[in-house]
Amino acid sequence: MKIPPEAKCVFKGIIFDVYQWEQKMFDGSTATFEMLKRPNTLQVIAADENYIYLGQEEQPGKGPFFSLFGGRQEPGEDPLAGAKRELLEESGLAADDWELLSSCQPYTKLDWTIYTYVARNCRQVAEPTLDPGEKISRHKVTFDEFIATAVSDEFYGRELACDILKMLHKDPALLETWRKKIFGAV
Repeated sequence: MKIPPEAKCVFKGIIFDVYQWEQKMFDGSTATFEMLKRPNTLQVIAADENYIYLGQEEQPGKGPFFSLFGGRQEPGEDPLAGAKRELLEESGLAADDWELLSSCQPYTKLDWTIYTYVARNCRQVAEPTLDPGEKISRHKVTFDEFIATAVSDEFYGRELACDILKMLHKDPALLETWRKKIFGAV
């Protein structure tokens, strides 16, 4: 859900802004509705011919975890340009073959979209340039190791884990189709 145009920003934070508006109810009365807004998230499944690169990350106040490379979309930034920027900053990797795998807005009370891209044929082009609050090391894993990590408690990215588990539940062959998509075989 997107914040309606008539909503007013009642609090502007560093990451989250709070919006409120009057909403007509089914019985004709009105009530104040509220919603948060935050910058969109960009995440990248970085792959070469046979492997996927994961970040093992640590941030202040958070213990170590595995994640895709990514971060916040900058104001006015195109999502794909932001995904390329985040991959380069966090891993030093670049790619010429990109595809948007999914975009989702996981919460109805939060105006926030998560864009997930695949970057194929990744190659090292620079050293990572990490933010002061990041410690990230790059790990090269097989597809099976990626799946096992993504559905583990050590992985930060519940939406991706849910997508993988849904594929496994609905039809495990979907996971093989997804693997081919990541490596560019379909």
